[in-house]
Amino acid sequence: MIESGSMASGPPTLRLSERDNVLIARADLLPGVAGSPTVVDAVPRGHKFARVAIARDEPILKYGQVIGFAGRDIRAGEHLHTHNVEYREFDRTVAAGSATRPTAYVPVPERATFRGYVRGDGRVGTRNEIVIVVSVNCSATAATKIATHFELAGELDAYPDVDGVVALTHSYGCGTAGRGNAGFDLLQRTIMGYADHPNVGGVLMLGLGCEVNQLSILRDWGISADKAVDAMTIQEIGGTRRTVEAGIAAIRAMLPVVDAWKRQEVPVSELVLAMECGGSDGYSGITANPALGAAADLLIEHGGTAVFGETTEIYGGEHLLTQRAVSQEVADRLVERVRWWERRVQADGTSIDDNPSPGNKAGGLTTILEKSLGAIAKGGTTNLCDVVGYADRVTSKGLVFMDTPAYDPVNATGLVAGGAQLLAFTTGRGSAFGCKPVPSMKIATNSVTYHHMLDDMDFNCGPIVEEGVPVRESGRQIFDQLLRIASGERTKSEELGYGDHEFAPWQIATTL
Repeated sequence: MIESGSMASGPPTLRLSERDNVLIARADLLPGVAGSPTVVDAVPRGHKFARVAIARDEPILKYGQVIGFAGRDIRAGEHLHTHNVEYREFDRTVAAGSATRPTAYVPVPERATFRGYVRGDGRVGTRNEIVIVVSVNCSATAATKIATHFELAGELDAYPDVDGVVALTHSYGCGTAGRGNAGFDLLQRTIMGYADHPNVGGVLMLGLGCEVNQLSILRDWGISADKAVDAMTIQEIGGTRRTVEAGIAAIRAMLPVVDAWKRQEVPVSELVLAMECGGSDGYSGITANPALGAAADLLIEHGGTAVFGETTEIYGGEHLLTQRAVSQEVADRLVERVRWWERRVQADGTSIDDNPSPGNKAGGLTTILEKSLGAIAKGGTTNLCDVVGYADRVTSKGLVFMDTPAYDPVNATGLVAGGAQLLAFTTGRGSAFGCKPVPSMKIATNSVTYHHMLDDMDFNCGPIVEEGVPVRESGRQIFDQLLRIASGERTKSEELGYGDHEFAPWQIATTL
């Protein structure tokens, strides 16, 4: 935890735990500047420097946890980064469930509510969209033309409860083994997770006709009976132009049916919040991610669900989650997925430590261990209740982990396919992202990014460092804003039209 008084007063540094042998710069630091901490070389804002001398091979500690090892003897005041800090494996065995604690649930009569669309299966939508799901890349152009018609023609103006028409295009669907193949089944599960999503009121299924991923197979997955559904293939109808015309007519017929859905007051326990961090920097694990974690704690205390993924970005800190697991089985499932990724990257001849991007490193993150510890903070402090596979339906209440890659669009696609109706996305460098049919709330880790990208950012966590605003207070503000968004308030990414190109199913099948 952050030392008392170090956030809003005193020298421009942060110390996050008494165990830490590093300090974090709150401003650019230069050696020899009067009134500045003693540094022996330049330390950019958000970066680390040695609080004390650190001998070669000693662990580097931040958040009270290991983030790397000294590659050589390091002087007190020296900038700590990729030039002198190394990633290495180390023992992080803990007892499963050793840090679980009772959840302080809010009494049911006092729980928060929002206004959503109650579907026939009991799930609740935060948006009411019509989606065009394509079985294969070959039908992507036709789907896009159909959706673009409704974006440009103004036909939706007469239907105020229809939030939009979205073409969910992708680059897969053929050139692979069919049903029973893990990659093929994952693609279908992802597509149908969107088609049957609570934020969706109508579905047009569009195929080419000769692809491996046949529409008839997709229909076997089933879509809730209360949704408006139609299906067609380009080859059966007679080409692209006729298909576009037929698709426009089919959606035109859906519009009054979908518009008949109206918002109603429902308990916040019906919400599944997806959590993502991208374009991370040295403040991600100090401001925005802990604040989002506090918001997730509040949602869970009100009976809701928070789900996050990015398995390669919990690596090295997974023990902090397994010790909060509600059972040995849940802990074992998480560890098994971590081991799967170890085998995967070894087979590819890469390293999980290749994960921090150039932007992450420029922002102050040195190793995957450091990045993971910051990423885990968005999981809050409640018990880990479940671990699910990519795009699996999230059914447990509480905190859930989904096995996903760390690449933002692929991760978010899996979380949305699992049924999340909201996405909270923290960023330090400034990620631009949306994920229709789910609203994406962008949360900046620092005020520089927030003001520089004001048209993209919905919330600023910079005051946690700059003004001493408590993390839990920012979490409460995020929670309140998420409820407004769930009730229809539009996010910056929605205003900008993001989400038409961010449907990105995880491809694990071999392309034949």
